[in-house]
Amino acid sequence: MSGAMSVSLRAAAQPRLGLVAISYNHSRTYSTEDADYTNISLYKRGTGGRSSFNGVVATVFGCTGFIGRYVCNRLGKIGSQLILPYRGDSYDPMRLKLVGDLGQVYFHHYNLRDEESIHKVMKYSNVVINLVGRDWETRNFSYNDVHVDGARRLARIAKESGVSRFIHVSALNVLGEPQEVFLKGGSRWLKSKALGECAVLEEFPQATIFRPTDVYGQEDRFLRYYMHNWRRQFQNMPLWENGEKTEKQPVHVSDLAAGIVAAIKDPDSAGKIYQAYGPKRYLLSELVDYFYRITQKGNEQWGFKRYNMKYDLLFKLKVSLTEKFSPNWPIGHLHWERLEREHVSDNVNAEMLGLQDLGINLTTMEEQVPWELRPWIYGLYYGFDADDPLTPAEPPKAITA
Repeated sequence: MSGAMSVSLRAAAQPRLGLVAISYNHSRTYSTEDADYTNISLYKRGTGGRSSFNGVVATVFGCTGFIGRYVCNRLGKIGSQLILPYRGDSYDPMRLKLVGDLGQVYFHHYNLRDEESIHKVMKYSNVVINLVGRDWETRNFSYNDVHVDGARRLARIAKESGVSRFIHVSALNVLGEPQEVFLKGGSRWLKSKALGECAVLEEFPQATIFRPTDVYGQEDRFLRYYMHNWRRQFQNMPLWENGEKTEKQPVHVSDLAAGIVAAIKDPDSAGKIYQAYGPKRYLLSELVDYFYRITQKGNEQWGFKRYNMKYDLLFKLKVSLTEKFSPNWPIGHLHWERLEREHVSDNVNAEMLGLQDLGINLTTMEEQVPWELRPWIYGLYYGFDADDPLTPAEPPKAITA
């Protein structure tokens, strides 16, 4: 009798405990879409690292891109739970399974024009990061479709879903009218990025915006762009005005990713705009020469030479034909819009906030670029031993203020 009575008492007690738990968490639900969902950010556990949970539930749009992979790794490293929307093939985000512990990384297919799929990946998050962007236009997506309409849609749905932090990545040279190099009206890519910032702030006034300059790192589209055979004319490198009138201040991708994660940790960063640029400023001509010195190609034996592309009709024809016959994925990422943006000098406003204000120690190009360009060393796969010491390349001359 006593055994049966104890079983009945336990059975009667279980529903009461469940009701208490639900009523306790109901008032702390940060998603307006599903009021019965338990707010897991209340249950921080662990001492830090990938096998713990720090309370951050982040949806990262553009997670499979160059910057996205670094941001996801940084977030997973500190114990964040990641919801990673992707489009296209399910194998694209496969490597991102490893950025977090078991059960900490979730994948969901979405479309930038499908609001229902966007709602699904946001309604349980307290942080949303927008890294979606296009370097060239396609038949399906124009610059405005992605950088303006898409950014506005993400910001609006994040606000409706009760998301507390929205991080938007824009571009450095969006202030005012873009500098016109050789395309009439300047870069349409930069114009769309500027309009995208306005759209995001209209829908989510407390959004944090990052404005990066050219970003370099593993699998980037900056160093590898200049190393690609299609960017050159044989051993010659065509640059507008020989690269002597363009100033660049590239930033390492790890510094940008660290800045985004630091902004998520800092509640005072909400509603602020941060510029992301490197610690030193260079002429484009100096940078390109430096890249080819590192790869042992900037010598007379290999025959490297820069020249003014303004007078090279054959190169201009090559760019136009590349756009015509390879529109969805230009060979070597070579197209007129990229060339226009490539020769716009970085406009850094010293009065605005930067990555340094988030406590980031910036990486110099002299520290990182030799490692990034090591696979392109001339003769590496034809008898040259990769372990043999190389003569250090002369560093580029920085522009002094």
